[in-house]
Amino acid sequence: MTAVRVAAHAKVNLFLRILARETSGFHQIETAFALLELADELVVRRTDSGVTLEVNGPDLGPSDENLAVRAAHLVLDATGNHFGVAIKLAKRIPVRAGLGGGSSDAAAALHAVNALAGNAVPRHELLHFAATLGADVAFFASGAPLAIAWGRGERLFRSPAPPAMPALVAVPALSVATPDAYQWWDDRNPAPSPRGPVALDHDAFATWGSIGRLGGNDFEQPVFAKHPELRSLYERMAGTGPVWVRLCGSGSAVAAVYKKESERDDAMQRLGGKHQNLIKTMTRPEAGAPPSLV
Repeated sequence: MTAVRVAAHAKVNLFLRILARETSGFHQIETAFALLELADELVVRRTDSGVTLEVNGPDLGPSDENLAVRAAHLVLDATGNHFGVAIKLAKRIPVRAGLGGGSSDAAAALHAVNALAGNAVPRHELLHFAATLGADVAFFASGAPLAIAWGRGERLFRSPAPPAMPALVAVPALSVATPDAYQWWDDRNPAPSPRGPVALDHDAFATWGSIGRLGGNDFEQPVFAKHPELRSLYERMAGTGPVWVRLCGSGSAVAAVYKKESERDDAMQRLGGKHQNLIKTMTRPEAGAPPSLV
């Protein structure tokens, strides 16, 4: 095996609650992740040594800081650096939108490089690598289509995903950095009261209607206060009749799920593309496919 192709799917947070702020500055959260069909694509080829990255899409900054490159190095180091890899990344997930694109790319790189190494790294070690790269990476690497997460997002409980439904993702021109969003929440909650996790019925994720009743996203209030145009976008999307609508992670994208494709397409027409990029996709009831031969 000399080259593999793997899809790196976007995610949405079905709900998100900030439970506590640690003395370290990190935050304890409770959330639920679910996959979308929207995905980046990585083609990873064996080379003699090192890791290179070629991106078809926006500038992602220095290669050595890219999560997919760091993920590749972790697997190569663990397997003795007997070869290198060249990563070609087709970037389709908007960046700094709360859709987890960078984390998903990292998880895809872990699995792809491990496949090229003959799956020499055991699954539990690969998941440990994922957790060290970032909380969202652990979900993407887990192979779950839906999972409840606690801690910093790395403690996961898998759950069956509801049936596939049409989805619309609205991506405004502005971006939101996650550290900024946490700081805005901290500023509004200087002495947060202790909170525990919510009690979920076993069928809480059975339908998108039941998911819509789970609660909101704690980032919405501080992020909307800083960016009123995002609140307006959220309210306009909510007015198109979705069964579920939420800010994606810490933003800036807003996602909505509809009963029918015709309802989603009508919403797209009503919203228009003047002030935001609108992406049609589907929710994903299954985990992403494993790396395949090129």
